Amino acid sequence: MNIVVAAAEVAPWAKTGGLGDVCGALPRALAARGHRVLTVCPRYRDWPDAWDTGLRTRLHLFGQEHEVRWFHAERDGVRHLFADHAAYRRGGIYGDESGPYGDNLFRFALLSRAAIEAPLLDLPGGPLGEEVLFHVNDWHTALVPLFLDAVYRPVGRFRTAGSVLGLHNCGHHGSFPAHHFPGLDVSSRWWPQLEYAGNLNLLKCGVVTADRLVAVSPTYAREVQGELGFGLGPLLAARGRALGGILNGVDDAWDPATDPKIPARYTVEDRAGKAVCKAALQAQLGLPVRPEVPLLATVSRLDAQKGIELVEESLEWLMAMDVQLVMLGSGAPHLERVLREAEHRWPERARGWVGFDETLAHRIEAGADIFLMPSRFEPCGLNQMYSMRYGTIPVVHATGGLADTVETFDPARGTGTGWAFRTFSGEAFREAIWWALTTWWRFPEAWRGLQERGMRQDFRWSRSAAEYEAVYTDVLRLRGAGVS
Repeated sequence: MNIVVAAAEVAPWAKTGGLGDVCGALPRALAARGHRVLTVCPRYRDWPDAWDTGLRTRLHLFGQEHEVRWFHAERDGVRHLFADHAAYRRGGIYGDESGPYGDNLFRFALLSRAAIEAPLLDLPGGPLGEEVLFHVNDWHTALVPLFLDAVYRPVGRFRTAGSVLGLHNCGHHGSFPAHHFPGLDVSSRWWPQLEYAGNLNLLKCGVVTADRLVAVSPTYAREVQGELGFGLGPLLAARGRALGGILNGVDDAWDPATDPKIPARYTVEDRAGKAVCKAALQAQLGLPVRPEVPLLATVSRLDAQKGIELVEESLEWLMAMDVQLVMLGSGAPHLERVLREAEHRWPERARGWVGFDETLAHRIEAGADIFLMPSRFEPCGLNQMYSMRYGTIPVVHATGGLADTVETFDPARGTGTGWAFRTFSGEAFREAIWWALTTWWRFPEAWRGLQERGMRQDFRWSRSAAEYEAVYTDVLRLRGAGVS
């Protein structure tokens, strides 16, 4: 298949979170399965490995023509295209300290139009052509299926091209005032596909115009049809037959057997290196090096979605026990203060690292015994999968991908990979932590079983890519038969 993955972020060039990780890793896994894959992302800055192709595309939007310059990089069998325009060349991807950029509608409408033109470019290896599958992601590129229907197919272009909309976080709709609609340069008959609550809503547009919708976990696919659709639930439910969920995978960089960022490598068969990693983490952070003390950890963006208030609410209770706690993250100032104050109050037991450090994140996953992830909602989540791969037992809120990946320990049957609490409350969170600590202290053999089952879970991107391939095949088959 010829596949175009269009997104606001593609790691390692542009990333603020899971979207960038997915759009960097999934194309590699698809290329490894023999497909021709092209990614399209804005050129936010000068990347030394992306060279100027000399190719230019002119597009009409918002009353004038705009020229997009194309830069190109090839990595791991994937061709990466970067759309260069002055509107993208700023400090942030979506906004700055003053808030979202005022011209984001133009910026991402231009990206959507450019993504459709990208497979026509004569790159090394030749153009992909018009018989392609467009995998677009969140609101930033959700206009692609609309532009296909409104601009290209009426003139006989891209008739058999299919579209799949990836739903990473339905909490962000891409909503703009209605008076901007004429700038999209499409007929007024398309306004109903865009209108939501009197505004222009890009995510809603993608939901109603894409051939298929894929949420980043099966549970999240069900949740977005209700409250977690943030108003779009009824529309998503109406498209239920076209909506599915596929779990994200884990990048090969997160593997304790090969990870260069951790002090000692280890495997499920030989876990001796994990104790070395724990001692090194304790020493690095200035905690007493005590192998017998359970080390709990969290690595998180600090905002309301991540449920950090449950950690804050539970600190007094937790620090009254003989445990250690490491917290890494940045975000809301009042939650950053929680990290700093915990370290100040319990210097022998707690460390709060404000900011983000990729190497430290790897060392925490390798050195911790228990990983806390009490997200209010989590479309997929990656840290719980990293944790299991590193033999660190997750305690999570049973939502989205957390519910799909973490099975609560059942000592009677000897099953489970962690603890997933269902009610979002401090009491339920503390109960799950208590069961984890009790198992650590009293049942070491059961703990080793939890580690082994977690480390043997298959979270490889090759598994996810095979599921996406099946969706793409179905879409292209129906498009080729003239069925939308």
